[in-house]
Amino acid sequence: MNDTDVSKQIEQMVRFIRQEAEEKANEISVSAEEEFNIEKLQLVEAEKKKIRQEYERKEKQVDVRKKIEYSMQLNASRLKVLQAQDDLVISMKEAAAKEILHVSHHHNHHSYKKLLHGLIVQSLLRLKEPSVLLRCRKVDVQLVEDVLDAAREEYAEKAMVHAPEIIIDHIHLPPAPSHHNAHGPSCSGGVVLASRDGKIVCENTLDARLEVVFRKKLPQIRKCLFGQVAA
Repeated sequence: MNDTDVSKQIEQMVRFIRQEAEEKANEISVSAEEEFNIEKLQLVEAEKKKIRQEYERKEKQVDVRKKIEYSMQLNASRLKVLQAQDDLVISMKEAAAKEILHVSHHHNHHSYKKLLHGLIVQSLLRLKEPSVLLRCRKVDVQLVEDVLDAAREEYAEKAMVHAPEIIIDHIHLPPAPSHHNAHGPSCSGGVVLASRDGKIVCENTLDARLEVVFRKKLPQIRKCLFGQVAA
């Protein structure tokens, strides 16, 4: 083999090696690009997942805030409704309190005397004491004295006992409410009877009776005004 043949053979080998190297380099490049694309896709998907999770977390926070705000507004509205209902009920009670003042007004002495008579008899039947202390307004002392004997006798007949001793207390119940004494103690009329030792007391004033009736009838009043309240 001469030098020319050797050179040709060497050139062929070099070309073969170069071609093989280029093919291997291309293969490595393609493989690397594929791996890069896969890794890039994984990173992108991971970031997308993190973004979705963060969005869902914030969305839940917003939803919770909305529910809390709605609940607070609903409670505030309910409180306003309840307050308005209470205000209406209180105004009705105040109106009733003003009306009972007419019962003991000086123009109604005859009717009021009959009422005092009944209140005293009722109180005596509750106390069932042989001796009692009676307290009334200063303005009502004369009216009470006018009906006292008849009330004692009626009680004695109903309870089938001796007529009790009734002492009118020198301390009087407060006067009727007025503009001059709007915030002080007041009494619209009626009587308070107590046993002599003070252990048993029967408060039979018009104000006390209004309080009892109003408290007893309050559910019915609310139902009439506002309808059936859901449990």
